[in-house]
Amino acid sequence: MEADEKYLWWQSGVIYQIYPRSFQDSNGDGVGDLTGIRQRLDYLQWLGVDAVWISPIYPSPMADFGYDISDYTGIYPLFGSMADFDALLQEVHERGMKMILDLVPNHTSDLHPWFLESRSSKDNPKRDWYIWQDPTPDGSAPNNWLSVFGGSGWEWDEKTGQYYYHAFLKEQPDLNWRNPEVQQAMLDAMRFWLDKGVDGFRVDVMWHMIKDDQLRDNPPNPEYKQSMATYEKLIPAFSTDQPEVHDVVVKMRQLVDEYDERVIIGEIYLPIHRLVTYYGTDNNGAHLPFNFMLINMPWDARQIAAAVDEYEGALPDGGWPNWVLGNHDKPRIASRIGKSQARVAAMLLLTLRGTPTLYYGDEIGMTDVAIPPDEIQDPQGLNMPGLNLSRDPARTPMQWNDSENAGFTDGKPWLRLPHTYSRVNVEKEKQDPFSMLTLHRRLLELRKQEPALSTGSYVPMSADGNVLAYRREHEDTKLLIVLNLGHTTCYYEPEKLHLEGEVILATIPEREGMQVDTILSLQGDEGLVIRLRN
Repeated sequence: MEADEKYLWWQSGVIYQIYPRSFQDSNGDGVGDLTGIRQRLDYLQWLGVDAVWISPIYPSPMADFGYDISDYTGIYPLFGSMADFDALLQEVHERGMKMILDLVPNHTSDLHPWFLESRSSKDNPKRDWYIWQDPTPDGSAPNNWLSVFGGSGWEWDEKTGQYYYHAFLKEQPDLNWRNPEVQQAMLDAMRFWLDKGVDGFRVDVMWHMIKDDQLRDNPPNPEYKQSMATYEKLIPAFSTDQPEVHDVVVKMRQLVDEYDERVIIGEIYLPIHRLVTYYGTDNNGAHLPFNFMLINMPWDARQIAAAVDEYEGALPDGGWPNWVLGNHDKPRIASRIGKSQARVAAMLLLTLRGTPTLYYGDEIGMTDVAIPPDEIQDPQGLNMPGLNLSRDPARTPMQWNDSENAGFTDGKPWLRLPHTYSRVNVEKEKQDPFSMLTLHRRLLELRKQEPALSTGSYVPMSADGNVLAYRREHEDTKLLIVLNLGHTTCYYEPEKLHLEGEVILATIPEREGMQVDTILSLQGDEGLVIRLRN
């Protein structure tokens, strides 16, 4: 790669998220595991990604599929052993790739030894490791805070006569991050993995970690509608995004900075002006506060163009941008905007300035799978029935080939596969020059070849209607990206730019090699990367 040496791997590279239950099963129990991931590393290397982020693999009662951790320095036997982890990490590094682990510091499992101690009595030394409060005089919860997964955020403990707070399931009590002992314990857990050679952490619900010290009531949300999750009845003004959270993020960053080129990525669902504060003063916070704009906003060219400009303008000096189209909590991009536009979305994700994160399966155009009500496993779906909020449809097994269960398992898969897997799979798409997989691989290859795409500057271009256009530049190289976010044909005539160049990559490959010197006519659902001559 010819990119400037000053850029680190997490700036110039592409991150690939693996949901371990669903990537590859190696032992026939129907659930993906670490050995399965290891068996598929050649594929990831062939695809061209630079780092793998693995969702939680720690010991857990699995009330929230691993986001309820009972031991921060172990491996859940369903996924394998610590020896399996060590072998996986070694092979990832041998292939020149990096590994990022999920860290879930906001809460533990209610079966974590810390919580078992904390719950045992009011005077236990670990009582203050969690958020315990007396009831109000009438016996009700200390305030009106709600759980993301439905109902009150407070759970009554009969034995000790107090409530504890849980932002998610009652089986996921929130840690008290104002307690220095909690901070030290979590930093020690991080050091355990850093010493093993892990290249960084994706920090779960980073903006939740500190709560208002006065536990004030959250205000009602005037925009709440009955179809929305019950959590959205209130604005979480006092239960999330408190100023002191940044002190905690700085401590995490200081630890990570003791090691070479490690990264902290923060999961943060906040408006851009609040999101960028997580970079920290003088960039001493998270390296990459996750930018979920493309997940959360309407698929509209004018709105996306404005949002990209807002984000670019809001970034602090030295703050590195990042982009995400999908993850384990949201419907898949091909289901949200359709398969044709998903190709355009892939070109957008992999040509915008900043670090892209790919969600497993999106590179082959996987869509949400309809899970019958009696097969739903996700607690978010089970706790709020009738709202269709289950995250299972976007977590189904990776589709490798057209054999039984798509090559994912010899057993019964933990979630069902779609009826279409026999034609939507890695093996078939590898052979097809027009497939979604081929498009992703070629985009990733182009990023590696062109510093303009991996680390170059971003120049917005004026456009109308469904067209989104921008330039990426590095030294004498100018690449123009033109995307039609609509299904009908349209035209693009850039202002103040003599359009002369060649199409070097297109969502419709037949267009490649075409010389451009006039107004561009675009097919519906078309995206072009053009090398400009001027």
